[in-house]
Amino acid sequence: MSDANSNTIGKERSDELTPDMFQKLKRDEVRVDEVGRASLTAWQDIRMRLTSNKLAMLGFWIIVFMIVCCIVVPFIWPYDHFTNDLANTNQAPNAKHWFGTDDLGRDIFERVWKGAQISLFVGVIAALIDLLIGVIYGGIMGYFGGKVDEVMNRFAEILYAIPYLLVVILLLVVMEPSLTTIIVAMSITGWINMAWIVRGQIMQLKNQEYALASKSLGAGAMRIIFRHLVPNAMGPILVTLTLTIPGAIFTEAFLSFLGLGVQSPAASWGTMIDDGVGAIFNYPWRLFFPAIFLSITIFAFNVFGDGLRDAFDPKLKK
Repeated sequence: MSDANSNTIGKERSDELTPDMFQKLKRDEVRVDEVGRASLTAWQDIRMRLTSNKLAMLGFWIIVFMIVCCIVVPFIWPYDHFTNDLANTNQAPNAKHWFGTDDLGRDIFERVWKGAQISLFVGVIAALIDLLIGVIYGGIMGYFGGKVDEVMNRFAEILYAIPYLLVVILLLVVMEPSLTTIIVAMSITGWINMAWIVRGQIMQLKNQEYALASKSLGAGAMRIIFRHLVPNAMGPILVTLTLTIPGAIFTEAFLSFLGLGVQSPAASWGTMIDDGVGAIFNYPWRLFFPAIFLSITIFAFNVFGDGLRDAFDPKLKK
C-alpha cells in the first residue's frame, strides 16, 4: 500500500472520532475506597497479620497476664511462701487460701506465683544468653564460610551431641543446685539452634546488593554482620527466641522436679509438682495448680511463637 493511500485512510478514521463520542466518567468514591489500600511498612504488615491470628494473641495476653500477676501478687498477698503454718496443713481451696495449702501449711496461691517468677526469669535469661551467643557465633559462621564455617560448625555439632542431663550432672559436681547452675547448664548447649538459624540467614543475605555495597565502601566484617545482615534476619531470630523460652521453662521445672535445680523451701513449679506427686490422691490440688500453670505458660509461649513465625513468613503474604 502506498504512503498516500495510508494517509488517506488514517485521515478518514480520525474524522470519524468526535468529542461527542466520549463521556467523562464521574469519580466513584465508593469504588475507589474498595480498590485502594493504604501502604504498609514491613513491620506494620507483620503486626497486622499477627493481631489477626486469634490463637497467637490469646497466647500473648496469657503471657502478659502471667508477667503482671507474678510481679504484683507476691507484694499484695498477705501470706509468705516461706512461712509454715502447721495449724492449716493440707487445706482444700477456700476463701482464705484460694489454691489451698501444702503439708507445711504454706499458701499454694502465693507459691504458684513465686514459682512463676522463677520460671519466667530462667526462661528469659536463658533465651537472652542463647540469643547473644547464637547471633555472634552463627553470624561469624555464615559470613566467613569456608574453613571457618566448617571448624565452628563441627564444634557446635560436638557440643550438641553431648547429653544435656550429663552436662547438668557434671556441673552439679562443682556447683551447688541453684538457678545459676540451671542457667549455666542451659547456656552451654542451648545457643546452638540459634547459631544454626542465624548462620542460614546470613548465608542467604551476605550476597545481597546492600551487603556488597557496604563491603565495597570499606566496611569491616563485624559492621556488615551486625549493622546490615543481622537486622534483616531479625524475623527468624525473634521467632527462635520466643520458642526458646518455653523450652527453658520446662527444663527448669524438670530439673527442679528431679532435685537438680531450685531446692525447697524455695518455690518453683518443679519442686511444687515433686511435693504434690505423693499427695495426688489425697490432696490433688497440691499437684494440679502448679502443673496447670506450667502447662498454660508453655502453651502460651508456643502458640505465640507459632503466630510470630507465620507473621514473618513471606510465603503467607496475600
